[in-house]
Amino acid sequence: MLSVSDNEKITRVGRGTPMGELMRRYWQPVLLSREVAEPDGDPIRVRILGEDLVAFRDTSGRVGMISEWCPHRLTSMFLGRNEEDGLRCVYHGWKFDVTGACVDMPNEPEEFDFKHKVNMVAYPTLDMGGVIWVYMGPADQQPPPPKFEFTQQPETHRGVSKVIEECNWLQAMEGGLDSVHSSFLHRKLAAGDGLGFDGLRADATAGRLDVETEDYGYRYAAHRPIPGREDNYVRSYHFVMPHVQIRAAQLNNDGSWLKFKIAGHHWVPIDDHTTLVWNWLYSLDEPLTKDEQEERGFGNGPNDVDQQTFRAAGNKRNDWRIDRAKQRTASFTGIDGVNAQDRAVQESMGAVVNRSQEHLGQTDKAIITMRKMLMNAIAVVQDGGVPPGASDSYYHLRGIEEVLPQDAAGLEVLADKMFARTS
Repeated sequence: MLSVSDNEKITRVGRGTPMGELMRRYWQPVLLSREVAEPDGDPIRVRILGEDLVAFRDTSGRVGMISEWCPHRLTSMFLGRNEEDGLRCVYHGWKFDVTGACVDMPNEPEEFDFKHKVNMVAYPTLDMGGVIWVYMGPADQQPPPPKFEFTQQPETHRGVSKVIEECNWLQAMEGGLDSVHSSFLHRKLAAGDGLGFDGLRADATAGRLDVETEDYGYRYAAHRPIPGREDNYVRSYHFVMPHVQIRAAQLNNDGSWLKFKIAGHHWVPIDDHTTLVWNWLYSLDEPLTKDEQEERGFGNGPNDVDQQTFRAAGNKRNDWRIDRAKQRTASFTGIDGVNAQDRAVQESMGAVVNRSQEHLGQTDKAIITMRKMLMNAIAVVQDGGVPPGASDSYYHLRGIEEVLPQDAAGLEVLADKMFARTS
Protein backbone atom coordinates (compact mmCIF):
# COMPACT_ATOMS: atom_id res chain seq x y z
CA MET A 1 0.00 0.00 0.00
CA LEU A 2 0.94 3.66 -0.23
CA SER A 3 0.43 6.38 2.33
CA VAL A 4 -2.22 8.97 1.55
CA SER A 5 0.47 11.57 0.85
CA ASP A 6 2.48 9.26 -1.43
CA ASN A 7 -0.69 8.29 -3.26
CA GLU A 8 -1.33 11.96 -3.94
CA LYS A 9 2.26 12.47 -5.08
CA ILE A 10 2.23 9.56 -7.52
CA THR A 11 -1.19 10.18 -9.11
CA ARG A 12 -1.41 13.97 -9.62
CA VAL A 13 -0.02 15.18 -12.94
CA GLY A 14 -0.64 18.92 -13.26
CA ARG A 15 2.26 21.27 -13.98
CA GLY A 16 4.32 21.79 -10.83
CA THR A 17 3.30 18.52 -9.19
CA PRO A 18 6.06 15.95 -8.59
CA MET A 19 4.57 13.36 -10.95
CA GLY A 20 3.54 16.03 -13.45
CA GLU A 21 7.13 17.24 -13.71
CA LEU A 22 8.34 13.65 -14.16
CA MET A 23 5.77 12.98 -16.90
CA ARG A 24 6.91 16.09 -18.76
CA ARG A 25 10.36 14.58 -19.24
CA TYR A 26 9.05 12.05 -21.78
CA TRP A 27 7.40 12.16 -25.20
CA GLN A 28 3.64 11.67 -24.83
CA PRO A 29 1.36 10.22 -27.54
CA VAL A 30 -1.65 12.51 -27.84
CA LEU A 31 -3.34 12.14 -31.26
CA LEU A 32 -3.63 9.68 -34.10
CA SER A 33 -1.91 11.18 -37.14
CA ARG A 34 -5.16 10.87 -39.08
CA GLU A 35 -6.85 13.29 -36.68
CA VAL A 36 -4.69 16.12 -38.04
CA ALA A 37 -3.94 14.67 -41.47
CA GLU A 38 -4.93 17.65 -43.61
CA PRO A 39 -2.73 20.77 -43.95
CA ASP A 40 -4.79 23.82 -42.98
CA GLY A 41 -7.43 21.41 -41.64
CA ASP A 42 -9.61 21.81 -38.56
CA PRO A 43 -7.88 22.48 -35.24
CA ILE A 44 -8.22 19.72 -32.62
CA ARG A 45 -8.68 20.17 -28.87
CA VAL A 46 -6.13 18.25 -26.81
CA ARG A 47 -6.09 17.85 -23.04
CA ILE A 48 -2.97 16.22 -21.66
CA LEU A 49 -1.32 16.29 -18.22
CA GLY A 50 -4.04 18.69 -17.09
CA GLU A 51 -3.24 21.27 -19.80
CA ASP A 52 -5.66 22.44 -22.48
CA LEU A 53 -4.00 22.61 -25.90
CA VAL A 54 -4.95 22.90 -29.55
CA ALA A 55 -3.29 20.90 -32.33
CA PHE A 56 -3.19 21.84 -36.00
CA ARG A 57 -1.26 20.90 -39.13
CA ASP A 58 -0.10 23.99 -40.95
CA THR A 59 0.19 24.71 -44.67
CA SER A 60 3.70 23.23 -44.77
CA GLY A 61 2.61 20.02 -43.04
CA ARG A 62 4.11 20.80 -39.62
CA VAL A 63 2.04 19.89 -36.55
CA GLY A 64 1.63 22.58 -33.92
CA MET A 65 0.64 21.99 -30.30
CA ILE A 66 -0.17 25.30 -28.62
CA SER A 67 -2.11 26.53 -25.62
CA GLU A 68 -5.83 26.63 -26.21
CA TRP A 69 -6.02 30.20 -24.89
CA CYS A 70 -5.02 33.19 -26.98
CA PRO A 71 -2.61 35.36 -24.93
CA HIS A 72 -4.53 38.49 -25.94
CA ARG A 73 -7.98 38.03 -24.36
CA LEU A 74 -7.86 34.28 -23.64
CA THR A 75 -10.30 33.28 -26.37
CA SER A 76 -10.18 29.60 -27.37
CA MET A 77 -7.86 28.97 -30.31
CA PHE A 78 -9.98 25.93 -31.15
CA LEU A 79 -12.24 28.48 -32.89
CA GLY A 80 -9.28 29.74 -34.89
CA ARG A 81 -8.67 29.82 -38.65
CA ASN A 82 -5.89 27.49 -39.80
CA GLU A 83 -4.36 29.38 -42.73
CA GLU A 84 -1.04 30.26 -44.34
CA ASP A 85 1.25 28.48 -41.86
CA GLY A 86 -0.45 29.63 -38.70
CA LEU A 87 -3.54 29.57 -36.52
CA ARG A 88 -5.41 32.89 -36.38
CA CYS A 89 -7.63 33.84 -33.44
CA VAL A 90 -11.12 34.73 -34.62
CA TYR A 91 -11.54 37.44 -31.96
CA HIS A 92 -8.95 40.02 -33.05
CA GLY A 93 -6.95 38.22 -35.73
CA TRP A 94 -3.75 37.54 -33.84
CA LYS A 95 -1.94 34.71 -35.62
CA PHE A 96 0.55 32.17 -34.21
CA ASP A 97 2.80 29.62 -35.89
CA VAL A 98 3.68 26.11 -34.67
CA THR A 99 6.49 27.50 -32.46
CA GLY A 100 4.06 29.78 -30.63
CA ALA A 101 5.48 32.95 -32.22
CA CYS A 102 3.01 35.68 -33.09
CA VAL A 103 3.43 36.24 -36.82
CA ASP A 104 0.62 38.71 -37.43
CA MET A 105 -1.18 41.29 -35.31
CA PRO A 106 -3.32 43.24 -37.77
CA ASN A 107 -5.05 45.48 -35.22
CA GLU A 108 -1.84 46.89 -33.66
CA PRO A 109 0.28 49.74 -35.12
CA GLU A 110 3.40 48.34 -36.78
CA GLU A 111 5.67 50.95 -35.22
CA PHE A 112 5.15 49.41 -31.77
CA ASP A 113 6.37 46.00 -33.03
CA PHE A 114 4.14 44.39 -30.44
CA LYS A 115 3.84 41.00 -32.16
CA HIS A 116 7.50 40.25 -31.47
CA LYS A 117 6.87 40.68 -27.75
CA VAL A 118 4.06 38.10 -27.52
CA ASN A 119 4.47 34.35 -27.61
CA MET A 120 2.02 31.51 -27.23
CA VAL A 121 2.80 28.43 -25.12
CA ALA A 122 3.86 25.80 -27.68
CA TYR A 123 5.41 22.35 -27.41
CA PRO A 124 7.61 20.32 -29.79
CA THR A 125 5.82 17.56 -31.71
CA LEU A 126 6.72 14.47 -33.74
CA ASP A 127 4.62 12.59 -36.29
CA MET A 128 5.81 9.00 -36.00
CA GLY A 129 4.23 5.57 -36.32
CA GLY A 130 0.76 6.95 -37.05
CA VAL A 131 0.88 8.97 -33.81
CA ILE A 132 1.42 12.62 -32.91
CA TRP A 133 3.78 12.91 -29.95
CA VAL A 134 4.37 15.97 -27.77
CA TYR A 135 7.17 16.91 -25.39
CA MET A 136 6.13 19.29 -22.59
CA GLY A 137 9.27 19.46 -20.46
CA PRO A 138 12.39 21.64 -20.28
CA ALA A 139 13.87 22.31 -23.71
CA ASP A 140 17.38 21.35 -22.61
CA GLN A 141 16.15 17.96 -21.33
CA GLN A 142 14.29 16.82 -24.46
CA PRO A 143 14.82 13.05 -24.86
CA PRO A 144 15.53 11.18 -28.11
CA PRO A 145 12.54 10.46 -30.39
CA PRO A 146 10.19 7.75 -29.05
CA LYS A 147 11.23 5.01 -31.48
CA PHE A 148 9.29 2.14 -29.98
CA GLU A 149 9.52 -0.76 -32.37
CA PHE A 150 5.88 -0.37 -33.46
CA THR A 151 6.63 3.15 -34.75
CA GLN A 152 9.23 1.75 -37.16
CA GLN A 153 6.94 -0.76 -38.88
CA PRO A 154 5.15 -0.09 -42.19
CA GLU A 155 1.51 0.95 -41.93
CA THR A 156 0.40 -2.50 -43.17
CA HIS A 157 2.11 -4.18 -40.23
CA ARG A 158 0.83 -2.08 -37.33
CA GLY A 159 -2.42 -1.08 -35.72
CA VAL A 160 -2.81 1.79 -33.27
CA SER A 161 -5.93 2.78 -31.36
CA LYS A 162 -6.87 4.82 -28.32
CA VAL A 163 -9.69 5.00 -25.82
CA ILE A 164 -10.51 7.31 -22.92
CA GLU A 165 -10.64 5.59 -19.55
CA GLU A 166 -12.53 7.32 -16.76
CA CYS A 167 -10.07 6.95 -13.91
CA ASN A 168 -6.59 8.00 -12.86
CA TRP A 169 -3.75 6.88 -15.10
CA LEU A 170 -1.96 4.88 -12.41
CA GLN A 171 -4.79 2.48 -11.63
CA ALA A 172 -5.38 2.02 -15.35
CA MET A 173 -1.71 1.12 -15.84
CA GLU A 174 -1.58 -1.10 -12.78
CA GLY A 175 -4.30 -3.23 -14.32
CA GLY A 176 -2.11 -3.78 -17.37
CA LEU A 177 1.02 -4.62 -15.37
CA ASP A 178 -0.83 -7.14 -13.19
CA SER A 179 -0.34 -10.47 -14.96
CA VAL A 180 -2.15 -12.59 -12.38
CA HIS A 181 -5.63 -11.12 -12.94
CA SER A 182 -5.96 -12.76 -16.36
CA SER A 183 -6.60 -16.10 -14.65
CA PHE A 184 -9.94 -14.70 -13.51
CA LEU A 185 -10.93 -11.43 -15.18
CA HIS A 186 -10.37 -12.69 -18.73
CA ARG A 187 -11.43 -16.31 -18.18
CA LYS A 188 -13.89 -17.79 -20.64
CA LEU A 189 -16.12 -20.56 -19.34
CA ALA A 190 -16.87 -22.33 -22.59
CA ALA A 191 -14.60 -25.27 -23.43
CA GLY A 192 -11.74 -24.43 -25.75
CA ASP A 193 -12.05 -20.68 -25.29
CA GLY A 194 -9.13 -20.17 -22.93
CA LEU A 195 -6.47 -17.53 -23.50
CA GLY A 196 -2.83 -18.17 -24.27
CA PHE A 197 -1.14 -21.54 -24.74
CA ASP A 198 -3.97 -24.12 -24.31
CA GLY A 199 -5.82 -21.60 -22.18
CA LEU A 200 -3.16 -21.75 -19.49
CA ARG A 201 -3.56 -18.16 -18.43
CA ALA A 202 -7.10 -19.01 -17.55
CA ASP A 203 -6.32 -22.41 -15.99
CA ALA A 204 -3.41 -21.48 -13.76
CA THR A 205 -3.81 -19.39 -10.64
CA ALA A 206 -0.35 -19.80 -9.17
CA GLY A 207 3.16 -19.72 -10.51
CA ARG A 208 6.55 -18.05 -10.22
CA LEU A 209 6.84 -14.33 -10.90
CA ASP A 210 10.21 -12.75 -11.72
CA VAL A 211 10.96 -9.02 -11.93
CA GLU A 212 14.35 -7.64 -12.97
CA THR A 213 15.01 -3.89 -12.99
CA GLU A 214 16.65 -2.27 -16.03
CA ASP A 215 17.79 1.24 -16.90
CA TYR A 216 14.47 1.90 -18.72
CA GLY A 217 12.15 0.26 -16.13
CA TYR A 218 11.92 -3.49 -15.62
CA ARG A 219 11.25 -6.79 -17.35
CA TYR A 220 8.91 -9.39 -15.98
CA ALA A 221 8.10 -13.05 -16.44
CA ALA A 222 5.19 -15.13 -15.16
CA HIS A 223 5.81 -18.91 -15.05
CA ARG A 224 2.72 -21.17 -15.02
CA PRO A 225 3.03 -24.98 -14.75
CA ILE A 226 1.40 -26.91 -17.61
CA PRO A 227 -0.84 -29.68 -16.21
CA GLY A 228 0.47 -33.13 -17.04
CA ARG A 229 3.83 -31.88 -18.27
CA GLU A 230 7.19 -30.88 -16.80
CA ASP A 231 7.06 -27.53 -18.59
CA ASN A 232 5.99 -24.00 -17.77
CA TYR A 233 4.07 -21.58 -19.92
CA VAL A 234 6.21 -18.42 -19.53
CA ARG A 235 4.91 -15.01 -20.50
CA SER A 236 7.14 -11.95 -20.31
CA TYR A 237 6.78 -8.22 -20.80
CA HIS A 238 8.67 -4.96 -20.36
CA PHE A 239 7.64 -1.94 -18.32
CA VAL A 240 9.13 1.24 -19.78
CA MET A 241 9.03 4.35 -17.64
CA PRO A 242 6.78 6.07 -16.91
CA HIS A 243 3.66 4.38 -18.36
CA VAL A 244 4.42 1.87 -21.13
CA GLN A 245 4.00 -1.89 -21.31
CA ILE A 246 5.37 -4.04 -24.15
CA ARG A 247 3.47 -7.33 -24.15
CA ALA A 248 4.38 -10.73 -25.48
CA ALA A 249 4.05 -12.21 -28.92
CA GLN A 250 1.19 -14.70 -29.09
CA LEU A 251 1.56 -18.49 -29.26
CA ASN A 252 -0.50 -21.09 -31.05
CA ASN A 253 -1.61 -24.14 -29.08
CA ASP A 254 1.34 -26.10 -30.50
CA GLY A 255 3.77 -23.52 -29.16
CA SER A 256 4.39 -21.76 -32.48
CA TRP A 257 3.60 -18.11 -33.05
CA LEU A 258 0.30 -17.12 -34.65
CA LYS A 259 2.22 -14.34 -36.29
CA PHE A 260 5.21 -12.70 -34.76
CA LYS A 261 2.90 -10.11 -33.25
CA ILE A 262 3.79 -7.89 -30.31
CA ALA A 263 1.39 -5.56 -28.54
CA GLY A 264 1.59 -2.84 -25.94
CA HIS A 265 0.01 0.14 -24.25
CA HIS A 266 0.69 3.69 -23.17
CA TRP A 267 -1.42 4.97 -20.26
CA VAL A 268 -1.24 8.74 -20.73
CA PRO A 269 -2.82 11.05 -18.14
CA ILE A 270 -5.37 13.44 -19.60
CA ASP A 271 -5.73 14.86 -16.11
CA ASP A 272 -5.90 13.43 -12.59
CA HIS A 273 -9.22 11.68 -13.24
CA THR A 274 -9.03 10.62 -16.89
CA THR A 275 -6.60 8.54 -18.94
CA LEU A 276 -5.88 8.19 -22.65
CA VAL A 277 -5.09 4.51 -23.16
CA TRP A 278 -3.09 3.78 -26.29
CA ASN A 279 -3.16 0.27 -27.73
CA TRP A 280 -0.78 -0.88 -30.41
CA LEU A 281 -0.07 -4.13 -32.21
CA TYR A 282 2.55 -4.87 -34.81
CA SER A 283 3.76 -7.82 -36.82
CA LEU A 284 7.35 -8.57 -37.71
CA ASP A 285 6.46 -10.96 -40.52
CA GLU A 286 3.00 -10.95 -42.14
CA PRO A 287 0.82 -7.86 -42.59
CA LEU A 288 -1.96 -7.45 -40.05
CA THR A 289 -5.53 -8.07 -41.09
CA LYS A 290 -8.07 -5.25 -40.91
CA ASP A 291 -9.67 -6.86 -37.87
CA GLU A 292 -6.28 -7.05 -36.16
CA GLN A 293 -5.53 -3.42 -36.95
CA GLU A 294 -8.91 -2.34 -35.57
CA GLU A 295 -8.66 -4.64 -32.51
CA ARG A 296 -12.06 -6.13 -33.13
CA GLY A 297 -12.98 -8.63 -30.43
CA PHE A 298 -10.80 -7.05 -27.73
CA GLY A 299 -13.08 -4.23 -26.60
CA ASN A 300 -11.25 -1.46 -28.45
CA GLY A 301 -12.77 -1.78 -31.91
CA PRO A 302 -15.27 0.50 -33.69
CA ASN A 303 -18.22 -1.31 -32.07
CA ASP A 304 -16.82 -0.66 -28.60
CA VAL A 305 -15.23 2.78 -28.87
CA ASP A 306 -16.62 5.87 -30.61
CA GLN A 307 -13.98 6.72 -33.22
CA GLN A 308 -14.69 10.45 -33.02
CA THR A 309 -14.81 10.98 -29.24
CA PHE A 310 -12.83 7.84 -28.28
CA ARG A 311 -15.27 7.19 -25.45
CA ALA A 312 -16.09 3.56 -24.67
CA ALA A 313 -19.64 2.34 -25.27
CA GLY A 314 -19.44 0.28 -22.09
CA ASN A 315 -18.94 2.60 -19.13
CA LYS A 316 -19.97 3.20 -15.53
CA ARG A 317 -23.27 4.78 -16.62
CA ASN A 318 -24.45 1.49 -18.14
CA ASP A 319 -22.53 -0.85 -15.81
CA TRP A 320 -20.02 -1.59 -18.58
CA ARG A 321 -22.73 -3.50 -20.47
CA ILE A 322 -22.42 -6.48 -18.14
CA ASP A 323 -24.56 -9.46 -19.19
CA ARG A 324 -25.40 -11.52 -16.11
CA ALA A 325 -26.68 -14.47 -18.17
CA LYS A 326 -23.40 -14.56 -20.09
CA GLN A 327 -21.53 -14.30 -16.78
CA ARG A 328 -23.14 -17.54 -15.63
CA THR A 329 -22.42 -19.50 -18.78
CA ALA A 330 -19.83 -17.94 -21.09
CA SER A 331 -17.35 -15.61 -19.37
CA PHE A 332 -16.16 -14.92 -15.86
CA THR A 333 -17.27 -11.26 -16.04
CA GLY A 334 -20.16 -11.22 -18.50
CA ILE A 335 -18.41 -8.29 -20.21
CA ASP A 336 -17.27 -8.68 -23.82
CA GLY A 337 -13.68 -7.84 -24.75
CA VAL A 338 -10.47 -8.16 -22.76
CA ASN A 339 -9.79 -4.43 -22.70
CA ALA A 340 -13.41 -3.63 -21.86
CA GLN A 341 -13.07 -5.98 -18.88
CA ASP A 342 -9.94 -4.13 -17.79
CA ARG A 343 -11.69 -0.76 -18.02
CA ALA A 344 -14.64 -2.01 -15.98
CA VAL A 345 -12.62 -3.11 -12.96
CA GLN A 346 -10.28 -0.12 -13.07
CA GLU A 347 -13.07 2.47 -13.42
CA SER A 348 -15.13 0.72 -10.74
CA MET A 349 -12.47 1.70 -8.16
CA GLY A 350 -13.40 5.38 -8.54
CA ALA A 351 -11.55 8.31 -10.07
CA VAL A 352 -8.45 7.95 -7.84
CA VAL A 353 -8.26 4.84 -5.71
CA ASN A 354 -7.16 5.19 -2.06
CA ARG A 355 -4.10 2.90 -1.98
CA SER A 356 -3.69 3.32 1.77
CA GLN A 357 -6.56 0.83 2.09
CA GLU A 358 -4.93 -1.92 -0.03
CA HIS A 359 -3.57 -5.28 1.09
CA LEU A 360 -0.91 -6.32 -1.43
CA GLY A 361 0.39 -9.89 -1.73
CA GLN A 362 3.36 -11.74 -3.19
CA THR A 363 1.83 -11.75 -6.66
CA ASP A 364 1.75 -7.93 -6.66
CA LYS A 365 5.53 -7.56 -6.97
CA ALA A 366 5.28 -5.99 -10.44
CA ILE A 367 2.98 -3.29 -9.05
CA ILE A 368 5.19 -2.72 -5.99
CA THR A 369 8.34 -2.48 -8.12
CA MET A 370 6.73 -0.01 -10.53
CA ARG A 371 5.58 2.28 -7.71
CA LYS A 372 9.05 2.32 -6.18
CA MET A 373 10.56 3.19 -9.54
CA LEU A 374 8.16 6.08 -10.04
CA MET A 375 8.84 7.46 -6.56
CA ASN A 376 12.60 7.18 -7.11
CA ALA A 377 12.30 8.86 -10.52
CA ILE A 378 10.39 11.77 -8.99
CA ALA A 379 13.32 12.27 -6.61
CA VAL A 380 15.82 12.10 -9.49
CA VAL A 381 14.00 14.86 -11.40
CA GLN A 382 13.66 16.99 -8.27
CA ASP A 383 17.45 16.68 -7.85
CA GLY A 384 18.02 17.82 -11.45
CA GLY A 385 18.84 14.41 -12.89
CA VAL A 386 17.66 12.39 -15.89
CA PRO A 387 14.96 9.82 -15.04
CA PRO A 388 14.98 6.17 -16.18
CA GLY A 389 13.50 5.57 -19.62
CA ALA A 390 14.41 9.02 -20.97
CA SER A 391 17.23 7.62 -23.14
CA ASP A 392 16.99 5.31 -26.16
CA SER A 393 17.59 2.03 -24.28
CA TYR A 394 14.03 0.81 -24.94
CA TYR A 395 14.25 0.98 -28.74
CA HIS A 396 14.63 -2.77 -29.33
CA LEU A 397 12.53 -4.35 -26.59
CA ARG A 398 10.10 -7.19 -27.25
CA GLY A 399 7.79 -9.22 -25.05
CA ILE A 400 7.99 -12.99 -25.51
CA GLU A 401 6.01 -16.04 -24.39
CA GLU A 402 7.35 -19.57 -24.66
CA VAL A 403 7.11 -23.05 -23.18
CA LEU A 404 10.19 -23.75 -21.04
CA PRO A 405 11.33 -26.43 -18.60
CA GLN A 406 9.99 -25.81 -15.10
CA ASP A 407 13.46 -25.18 -13.69
CA ALA A 408 14.41 -22.70 -16.43
CA ALA A 409 15.31 -19.14 -15.46
CA GLY A 410 12.81 -17.45 -17.78
CA LEU A 411 14.25 -13.95 -17.87
CA GLU A 412 17.73 -15.31 -18.48
CA VAL A 413 16.66 -17.78 -21.17
CA LEU A 414 14.51 -15.21 -22.99
CA ALA A 415 17.00 -12.33 -22.70
CA ASP A 416 18.24 -12.43 -26.31
CA LYS A 417 14.69 -12.37 -27.66
CA MET A 418 13.55 -9.68 -25.22
CA PHE A 419 16.45 -7.43 -26.24
CA ALA A 420 16.22 -7.90 -29.99
CA ARG A 421 18.86 -5.47 -31.25
CA THR A 422 18.25 -6.12 -34.91
CA SER A 423 18.20 -2.59 -36.27
